[in-house]
Amino acid sequence: MEIPQQFPDLIEKYLAQGGVDWPDIPGLAEALAAAQPTPTMTSAPTATTAPASTSTTVPSTATPSSAPTPTATAPGLILNTDPPADLSTRLAHDLAGNALAIVVLIGMVFSVALASARLRRPVDPPVAVRREWTIPVLCLIGFVIAGYLSYVETAQVEAVCGPIGDCNTVQQSEYAQLFGLIPIGVLGLVGYVAIGIAWVVSRYSHGQFAELAAWALLGMTVFGTLFSIYLTFLEPFVIGATCAWCLASAVIMTALMWLTAVSDRPDIVGNRGR
Repeated sequence: MEIPQQFPDLIEKYLAQGGVDWPDIPGLAEALAAAQPTPTMTSAPTATTAPASTSTTVPSTATPSSAPTPTATAPGLILNTDPPADLSTRLAHDLAGNALAIVVLIGMVFSVALASARLRRPVDPPVAVRREWTIPVLCLIGFVIAGYLSYVETAQVEAVCGPIGDCNTVQQSEYAQLFGLIPIGVLGLVGYVAIGIAWVVSRYSHGQFAELAAWALLGMTVFGTLFSIYLTFLEPFVIGATCAWCLASAVIMTALMWLTAVSDRPDIVGNRGR
């Protein structure tokens, strides 16, 4: 009879104090201590499996990120913007071609100096017709060379190089395009055409029109030679390789400048019609 009367009061009492301890039964504390490790053993695999799963996913995510790097190549020739930093290394990369480019560069500089001195001399009589026709022949040869280089640069194909030089390294360099837009070969192609037209006009017309054409012919050949000196300088000293086709075009342009300074000077244009 006492239990039903005291039970509600006991419940309220133990709820108020936050619970009740286990009764003092012999062996109960040991049984509870033995049963305590069981939940920790079950939770331990979950703690160890989680790092294992993350450790297996880390290599799988790192492998795809590094894999596309060597395979991400574009078709055709790729511009090479990383030449050797050391000058001796650049020169040794294409030793024979670079040595030839330096020789041609020195010859071009001397030619410009001699042509400049030639223009200051008194006017000479007109040269022979046979020498006059050397100018359009050289323009034709230069046009063919520039046309081939234009094809290599625009089609992004490998150039056929001779035994001396490394044409493809030059054509793949950042200097193969003017302002990153105009291929140097196309610029040379237009230049040879313009020089040829100016020569025809200066030779077969008279008066002021012929004089203007002769001045334009002289200006274009001088500019073409100076620009060729710049490009020839870049090959051994900056790019570290030499293009034999480019050297041939530079020599032709220098020869055109020399012939123009000798035979197509504006002050003797009027003598051709006499």
